[in-house]
Amino acid sequence: MIARLLATAIFILATAFPAIAAETFVRDGYAIGGTDPVAYQTEGQPVAGSDEFTAEYAGATWKFASAENRDTFLADPEKYAPAYGGFCTTGMSFGEKVPTDPDYWKVVNGRLYLNSSSAAQQVFLGDESGTISRAHGHWTKIESE
Repeated sequence: MIARLLATAIFILATAFPAIAAETFVRDGYAIGGTDPVAYQTEGQPVAGSDEFTAEYAGATWKFASAENRDTFLADPEKYAPAYGGFCTTGMSFGEKVPTDPDYWKVVNGRLYLNSSSAAQQVFLGDESGTISRAHGHWTKIESE
């Protein structure tokens, strides 16, 4: 039942945001809505980035809470950039690019995975490896298009 509701919600969100075509999720002009991607791993929580510390990567502008976090990101962006361009991992497991909420996340094996809602996060946490595997398969197809 939850999976069906989640699939419906993902469909609604995906059709509500048809202009999303970039390979990096951008909200309010910044990748992942201006949240510092490094902070998830260094501080264990989402932290708002600053207009003072930005960098360009993967066709988007990223914000960081400090110059140190910006420089850390630029030294190894693949380590810190969220999987699937910052789109919802659970949504991607259904083949959909769904906007994320920075409060729903988990670092798994050194990689940041974001989700769109509490329901999406619960699905993800209930089957991390399966969700990641399905999402990876869909993302690979999307990237090659």
